[in-house]
Amino acid sequence: MDLAYLRAHPEHLPTFLTHQRIRETPVAGGNICAAARLTLDDGHSVFAKSWPERAGRPVPAGFFAAEAAGLRWLREAGAVAVPEVIVALPDLLALDWVEPGEPTPEAAERFGRELAGLHRAGAPTFGSSWPGFIGALEQDNTPDDGPWSTWFAERRLAPYLRRSVDGGALTGADAALVEQVIDQVGEFGGDEPPARVHGDLWPGNVLWGADDRAWVVDPAAHGGHRETDLAQLALFGGVPHLDRVLATYQETWPLHDGWRDRVPLHQLHLLLVHTALFGGGYRAAVVQSARAALARAERATVDR
Repeated sequence: MDLAYLRAHPEHLPTFLTHQRIRETPVAGGNICAAARLTLDDGHSVFAKSWPERAGRPVPAGFFAAEAAGLRWLREAGAVAVPEVIVALPDLLALDWVEPGEPTPEAAERFGRELAGLHRAGAPTFGSSWPGFIGALEQDNTPDDGPWSTWFAERRLAPYLRRSVDGGALTGADAALVEQVIDQVGEFGGDEPPARVHGDLWPGNVLWGADDRAWVVDPAAHGGHRETDLAQLALFGGVPHLDRVLATYQETWPLHDGWRDRVPLHQLHLLLVHTALFGGGYRAAVVQSARAALARAERATVDR
């Protein structure tokens, strides 16, 4: 099987894998999926993701289709580097392989410019035309005209707060704190028309390629707020050379006043996803983010 055959007959990939007709090398695939590098007969490599048997349940309906749709939509913008979707099956996704490199300052500066270009491509509404997932959780992508603040509170904060409380990751007091943020979200400012966003842009979903570019993978793509992507880049230690990314982003498409004060608000979504998915280990981060969001909103109100 070479790349041309795989493009023409993507449905045959599982059979070739079952009968060990393709060289398969496991690679780190994150917390959700099993991942491997597949080397084809022509020497070309692809990155394959599958739902692991250890998950204990079948692959959620539409899981890989949503990721494939998001990757294609981001790639259509012709801005940031996005791997091409080679195979998209109900239980398997294969992408063009990105040869790993080092995160250089030059690559970070280019990434900032390209990310601004991606966001500027825009979206017709908040949400998307395909059902959403973030990690293994469903994400409500029902198209919505906004405003952004109401949509973000109802579709990106409240659902994962409920799941986190129901799963025991957050206490009633924690929930009350986050609910204050939800109730006041319209006071934070920064409402904008929908941007074309990655939606899950924590540093682990940025691949630094040997071509001296930053590639984005594993999206929860939709029409959202561009500040959300930028805030997520700062989570969990931050993407390398984040200051360079933000500087060239600002040069390309300046952010509105107060964006730094809104960082904790935008980060709260992904942190709530983590408590919903992985439990109380992320509780302290949720509480810290909610408190910081409220404190900065109060300070901004006083300044006004």
